[in-house]
Amino acid sequence: MAISTFIATGDSLTEGLSDRYPNGHYRGWADRVADELTKHEPTFSYANLAVRGKLIEEVVAEQVPKAAKLAGSENSLLSFHAGANNVLRANYSSSEVFKNYRTAVGRLTETGSKVLVFTVREIAEPKNPVEILWNKRFGEFNRNVFEVANKFSAKVMDANSQEVFGDPRMLAADRLHLSSEGHRRVAAAVLTELNYPHDQDWLDPLPPLNPLPTPLRVATTALWGMVFVGPWIIRRLTGKSSGDDRIAKYPDLISWPSN
Repeated sequence: MAISTFIATGDSLTEGLSDRYPNGHYRGWADRVADELTKHEPTFSYANLAVRGKLIEEVVAEQVPKAAKLAGSENSLLSFHAGANNVLRANYSSSEVFKNYRTAVGRLTETGSKVLVFTVREIAEPKNPVEILWNKRFGEFNRNVFEVANKFSAKVMDANSQEVFGDPRMLAADRLHLSSEGHRRVAAAVLTELNYPHDQDWLDPLPPLNPLPTPLRVATTALWGMVFVGPWIIRRLTGKSSGDDRIAKYPDLISWPSN
C-alpha cells in the first residue's frame, strides 16, 4: 500500500542542512524521499516540521503533537530524529533525553502510522578524548534508539550499518551536518527500508580520498574552528540556538512537489 502522507519531525538533519536547492533553500533527505513517494500516490502530501538547533524536549512539545494530528492513517509515514543536540551539550542528561525519546515515538506510533527513526554515526577509530566522548554518548543514544524502535515496531535508518556513511565526504564543511551527497544516500537508505525505488549506487564507495599535506590540513582545521566551532561555542555561552525565531519550512501538509 503506497504511502499517502509523509510528516517529518526533528532538527537540522531533517530540515536538510547543508543540502541546498539552486535557489538556496534547504532540501535534504526528507524532501528527496518525498520526491519518490509522490510518484506512487496521486494524492500524496508532505509536511516537514523540523527546525535546526531544536532540543528533544522542544521537538516533543512543539512538533510531535502536530505530527500526530496531521497523520491520517496507516498509509502515513512519520519520521522522528531528535536528541543529538542535547547529547552535544555540557549539561546533557541521558535519562531525560531517553524518556523524551520514548514518549515521542510512543505518541507517534499511537496514530497507526509507520514510524521511522535514526541512529547517529559513531567514529570507527576514535583518536582523542573528544572522539571517545562522542562514541560513549552516541553509542548509548543509539542503543536507546534500537530499544525504543523494537518496543514500538518503528523502522530504523542505522547510520552505522554501512561503511560508506563513515566517509568524511558524507559531511558538509562544518563536519557535523550531511553534505548533499550524504543526504542523497540517506534518502536512498530510507527508501530501501520502505521498499521503494531508490538510487542503486548508494552503497558504492567514493573514489579514494587523497590526504591533504600537513600544513594545509592544519590550516583547514584552524579555519573550521573559526567559522563553525567558534560561533557554536558563543551560542552555548549566550544561551542562543541556531533555531531561534525560525519556523518549519513546510509546517502544514502540502501537495508535493510544492511548485
